[in-house]
Amino acid sequence: MSDSQDLEQNKQEYQYTSNGRVALIGLFGGLIWGFIGYIAYLLNFTKYGPALTLDPFTSLVQFKNDVVKQFMGLFALMILSIFIAFGYKWILGRVKTMWISIAFGIALWVLVFYVLQPWLPGLEPVTKLDKNTITTTLCLYALYGLFVGYSISFDLSANDNDQDEKEKADSKQT
Repeated sequence: MSDSQDLEQNKQEYQYTSNGRVALIGLFGGLIWGFIGYIAYLLNFTKYGPALTLDPFTSLVQFKNDVVKQFMGLFALMILSIFIAFGYKWILGRVKTMWISIAFGIALWVLVFYVLQPWLPGLEPVTKLDKNTITTTLCLYALYGLFVGYSISFDLSANDNDQDEKEKADSKQT
């Protein structure tokens, strides 16, 4: 097999494993921070739990139990978070600072609470929310952004270093 075919195969393998890790980061980011959001909801730090994700669809499906609705929202948040993680990878993945990741989380908060607010029937305008809800959700989104963004950036930089070392070793062998 020629060297160019080896390099192409390595690049494809790197792409598949990198995408799998990004999907896992997104999945676990949604699970961890959605669950912490649910705990904050239970402790009355915020008016909204993970079920906020399902608000546009509540007219289609009625839930008998709030706990079931919250866990269905958590599941939906996990799936949505995978797509958010890929968006981060493609847009900001090579940026290696935690502040960009935190800003990404805050931008997601602004997107949900300002831009998408008209399409979320259960979400009140920010001017009508209490300070606890604003502070808690803003912190959760910032920490979610930090988790997802910094994990992806770290993973991509580690993979780049591994790829560089592999290419150096291959060049020394030839």
